[in-house]
Amino acid sequence: MKIAGVDLGEKPLLLAPMEDVSDSAFRLLCRGFGASMVYSEFISADALIRSVKGALNKLFIHPEERPSVIQIYGRDVASMAEATKIVSATGPELLDLNFGCPVKRVAGKGAGSGMLKDIPLMLEITRAVVKASSIPVTVKTRLGWDHQSIVIEELAEALQDCGIAGLTIHGRTRSDMYTGHAQWEYIAKVKNNPRITIPIIGNGDITTPEEAYQAFDRYGVDAVMVGRASIGKPWIFEEMRYYLDHKEPLPPKAAHDHLETLITMIQNNINKLDERRGILHSRRHLAATPIFKGIPSFRPLRIRMLQATTLEELLSILRNEVSPLLL
Repeated sequence: MKIAGVDLGEKPLLLAPMEDVSDSAFRLLCRGFGASMVYSEFISADALIRSVKGALNKLFIHPEERPSVIQIYGRDVASMAEATKIVSATGPELLDLNFGCPVKRVAGKGAGSGMLKDIPLMLEITRAVVKASSIPVTVKTRLGWDHQSIVIEELAEALQDCGIAGLTIHGRTRSDMYTGHAQWEYIAKVKNNPRITIPIIGNGDITTPEEAYQAFDRYGVDAVMVGRASIGKPWIFEEMRYYLDHKEPLPPKAAHDHLETLITMIQNNINKLDERRGILHSRRHLAATPIFKGIPSFRPLRIRMLQATTLEELLSILRNEVSPLLL
């Protein structure tokens, strides 16, 4: 499957853009485990224009994580076009527009999925970004603002007419947030529309290799995007890739090996940030990882692990106390 000139191979698996998750260190891990393409955390267009350090830092792309996508959000046409020029100059393979983030601080201000309440403005921004960009532009959005305004079928055609090179659809409305179940039948309707010629990427509730297989087989999407299931489990891409290629589960690996993967991620985060911030940034993965599930009476050790403030302390807990429990 190709998006513009970017060849992602057969049945590609993509790492979703996730705030405080899909930074360069995590993207590298996911690429190493078989993610076909990775997305940055979403970046404010206004912050890029103001040269806010945190926003500019998110533009960093390690050569080994390519192909990589930078995602931006905003609600002002001129600002989004200007931010596009900044992103294009950094050289990602694609630029993605975030019209899907449902969190209040974004959508409540009319950006992200807030754009679903102002489709004409969304389309105006998309046209302006496509015109300003020197790289292919894609869009990520939801089915609609709520279940009384599911507009994705018409919206997909309109966005394609704006010149985008691909469309990712999360199978929920903004009002759903992350509750309930993603409605993939709407994604399939877009994919099966004979007027749609751009790649359609499906997103929402893909947590197992079997679900990834069904997304391709049942709904016919061109690619599958994986988000929350990768938090604390970047090896999910290896498991999914193996199942897609062999139609059987990947032989299980030792939990100790997965622990070492998380330790590598922690060390990379510390190298990129600093000890305190690197540990804080890694806690979400340690809290979410499934490798500790089923360990009897693990709660006190889990609390100590998540409260550790130095790398020495954290490594001591992980390698000397947690690791023996995984054997």
